[in-house]
Amino acid sequence: MSPDIAGGSLGVLGPHGQPIGETVDDWQGAMPLPDTTLTGRRVRVEPLDAGRHGDALHAALGEPGETPGDAPEARWTYLGGIPYANRDGFDTWLAARADSHEPRFRAIVDRASGLAVGLAAYLNGVPEHGSLEVGHLHFSPRLRRTPGATEAMALMMRHAFALGYRRYEWKCDALNAASRRAATRLGFRLEGVFRQHRVVAGRNRDTAWFSILDGEWPALEARLWRWLSPDNFDAKGRQRLSLSALTARSSASG
Repeated sequence: MSPDIAGGSLGVLGPHGQPIGETVDDWQGAMPLPDTTLTGRRVRVEPLDAGRHGDALHAALGEPGETPGDAPEARWTYLGGIPYANRDGFDTWLAARADSHEPRFRAIVDRASGLAVGLAAYLNGVPEHGSLEVGHLHFSPRLRRTPGATEAMALMMRHAFALGYRRYEWKCDALNAASRRAATRLGFRLEGVFRQHRVVAGRNRDTAWFSILDGEWPALEARLWRWLSPDNFDAKGRQRLSLSALTARSSASG
């Protein structure tokens, strides 16, 4: 079996001498997504409830960041702009997210404070083919670039693969350098860019597509939980070994 120019596989030869995909043994499809709470050391990822999470999310998502690029409005640049103008608008927007079944929204709750500090969603799930996407990520300054953010993503990945999904996707505006870095750091592999994929707020959007496959997950899972281990952080919460360094070590040993 030889790789093709796109980095995939030429498969096996079928009865007519044509290359076809390898058999997926005993494939029954993945399980539908349940409304399950996922609990880690630092965060919980739980079904979004507008009443329970609304006050904390409104406060957290409205907090100023440390740089102009992290201002509340700037966090929506690649999503077409902030979709609400005031608290009433936020409540309406959040209630619609909580009622949605596609995407399926989750609140990310800081366990120490008990407050919701971010949002994420599962979307584009196709259980019969085993594919699922993570997206609609809204991380407040309290969550961004923290171990809790990484833990939330790791919990959602682990849940997806435990349900039998064989492909886990991440898509973002191709110009969104921060999102692309986050995907790569978490272990997603870039598959390519869909040119002129969408028109967002009257502007062209090319979309970068990333994925993790089920066969890649066990090694990636070990790296993620090794990085998240309490002994990887000093008394001030500073990491001893970066996730990128762990990934590099794994690639070198492989």
